[in-house]
This record gives sequence, structure tokens and C-alpha cells, in this order.
Amino acid sequence: MNNLRAMFKPIIAVLALASALGCQPTGGLNGLAGGNATSPVSEDLVWPQPPNPARIRYVRSISIPNDVGIKRGFFGTILDAVTRRTEERFIRPTGVAESDGAIYVADPGAPALWIFDAPQQASVAVRELGGDALLSPVAVTPERDGRAFVADSLVNKVFLVDRGGKMVSTIADSALKRPVALAWDKARDRLYVADAVGQQVLVYGSGGNRLLSWGSRGSGDGEFNFPAYIALSRSGEVLVTDALNYRVQAFDQNGKFLWKMGRQGDGSGDFAAPKGLATDTEGHLYVVDALFDGVQIFDREGALLLGFGSRGRAPGEFSLPTGAFIDARDQIYVADSYNQRVQVFEFVGRSGDSHPAETAKR
Repeated sequence: MNNLRAMFKPIIAVLALASALGCQPTGGLNGLAGGNATSPVSEDLVWPQPPNPARIRYVRSISIPNDVGIKRGFFGTILDAVTRRTEERFIRPTGVAESDGAIYVADPGAPALWIFDAPQQASVAVRELGGDALLSPVAVTPERDGRAFVADSLVNKVFLVDRGGKMVSTIADSALKRPVALAWDKARDRLYVADAVGQQVLVYGSGGNRLLSWGSRGSGDGEFNFPAYIALSRSGEVLVTDALNYRVQAFDQNGKFLWKMGRQGDGSGDFAAPKGLATDTEGHLYVVDALFDGVQIFDREGALLLGFGSRGRAPGEFSLPTGAFIDARDQIYVADSYNQRVQVFEFVGRSGDSHPAETAKR
């Protein structure tokens, strides 16, 4: 009994202090966890700069569950304070996705798949699936009903997990050499996988069976030099970041080459280290560039419309950003890898307004 009293004496002391300070069980000490504010730093953090009409607005940064409103709870927070435990946070996020209010982050630095489910007030760091320890979870894409696919580039498997992080199924195909990017086509029940070592795109059905593949090493149309990211346009085109060919290629759902854009360089509209890509509801193409520490926005013809971001740690600045995802509300998620966070922006231009390019040229 004396040992139990000694064990709980620090907790009792902190509870007494909390009571004396008027702290309530539902709040008061959540600030101990640290992290980023969940509200915008300033509504003036927009691109392009005033007086031009805003097209992109900074929303918030996410590193820990509290950043999306997931609270630890009173007793959990007290225990953290007593044991000096700090809340786990992203280490090196590279892939991000959102579905029905839940945010999924692939983090090879942890290594883990993080699920921050604000509607359910739940968070989980998935570190093992089906007996396989995650070694390098680099990409994630939502499926349906809160489920998501995650690719591990060292385990060479793609896992399907439910909203709570439990494994549903696995794609363990010998053709997977280093899966690095994923895109789910809900209209056709297809999963597209970019494989950096195989230099190809592989397509799987809803049951995990391989349907087709395309690509080989090279610089011609339909060839790749380390495909790094993959996404679907709003019209269903398959878009692939062809990293060391410094371009984006577009295909139909069966791998027929459609178009390409991009060139190597160090100027506006060029690519230095193209990574994540995504499209908004207006069809604009967003390409993350790790060496530029920013995001460039293009039209389909490859014309630069607008860019945002620079190197740094402040809101709207980046350090080697990688993955990107745009949800149905045009919220733009960027994995800001070496700042250990995901930054969220919003596309606020709409049809009927002048395009970002017209704004930027004024």
C-alpha cells in the first residue's frame, strides 16, 4: 500500500494544483503537448500578395493530434506532465491524404502510418500490419468508407487499412520492386501504383489482382526515369511525376500516353526536384518541388499560373516538401517533410474569376 501511495503521490499533487488553479477536466493542460495552432495564423497569408485577389490561402499546420482538435483527455494529459512524456509527432512525413475528416500521413521517419480522425476524436500510429513491421511507409491514398492504402517501399507491399488502422488486405506482388506512390480510382475500383525501381505503373483491381502495367526506363513518351508520385485528374487522367526526366506525364486509365509537360531548370515554371502532384476542382495542376521548397500551379498546357512557398519554418514556408493531396473542398495538403509537419492551404479562386496566371501577371 505504501508503494502505491508513493507511485500516485506526484499525480495527486498535480491534480491538487490543477484544482487550485481552477482547471477543468476537459481543458487547461492540453497546451503542454505543444504543436501548431489549429486556426489560421493570419487571413492575410495569401498568394498572390494584395492588392491582387487571393487565389491560395494558408489554413494551418499539423504535426500532432491536438493540431486537428483531438484532445488527450484530462487524466492522460496529467500523466504526461508527471512522466514528462511528450506527444508523438511526425518525423519525416512524405505522403498525405484526407477522407471524411480523417487525415492519413505516411511517415518513413517514424516509421508509421498516422491516422488523425478528428470526427471520432481518435488518433493512431500504425507501425505493424499483418506481421510486417513498417520500414518505409512513403505513400497513402484513401479508398472508401474511411479505408486507405499505404505503400511501404522497403517491405515492397501495399496494405489496405480501415479507419482505425487495422489491416484489411495486402497486395504482395512480385512485380512490386519499390512502390513509392499510390492513387485510387473509385469510379473504376482501381489502384494505381508507381514503382521507382521497376520504372513502371502497375494497376490493381479491388481484389488486389494485377490488371495491367506500363512503362520502362527511358526518356520517351510513356517511359520513366524514376516515377516519384501519381495522382488522378478530375477527369480521370493518370498523372505521373517522372522525377529525373523533370516532367509530368498523363495517361488514360489503360496506360495510353496523352500529354506531358515540364522541363529541367532553376527558373519559374521549371522543375528541379518534382515530387507530389494533385489537381483542384478547376483542373489546375499543383506540383511540389523539393529543391524549390514550394508549390507551382500549372494549366494543362504547362503554363505557370502561380507559385507559393519558400525555404524556412514559418507558415507557408517549406523544407524539402514532398507529397500533396487536394480534397473535395479544395483544401491543399502538403507534406513539409523536414519541418516535420503537414501544411494545409486552400484554393479560393473560382470559375468566373480571373485565373491565377492573369492575377500573377498584373
